[in-house]
Amino acid sequence: MRSTALREPSYFVLAALLDGRLHGYAVVKQVEDLSGGRVKLAAGSLYSVIDRLLGEGLVVADGEEIVNGRARRYYRLTEDGHAVLAEEADRLARAARIVHDRLPRTAIA
Repeated sequence: MRSTALREPSYFVLAALLDGRLHGYAVVKQVEDLSGGRVKLAAGSLYSVIDRLLGEGLVVADGEEIVNGRARRYYRLTEDGHAVLAEEADRLARAARIVHDRLPRTAIA
């Protein structure tokens, strides 16, 4: 489907949306949790990633509510987003398997 790999922030934003729609701050927290703290998105970075994923049709805006006078927009994964994420996870697993299969057995244990 895609000819290029997902960047790590995009990968984890899509992964964060696997369980359903989330608002921006919840996406930031979920990305940090899923990545083991390796990926920390500031608001500007998050919305750059979201804008790119929206443009590619991998996520869609899915409602908005006002909380404490501020708009909270929700996002969800599209079918294409789910397919791209699954494809990327498979690609990463294949790449890891190649390395693991070639490592000396003593290095793996």
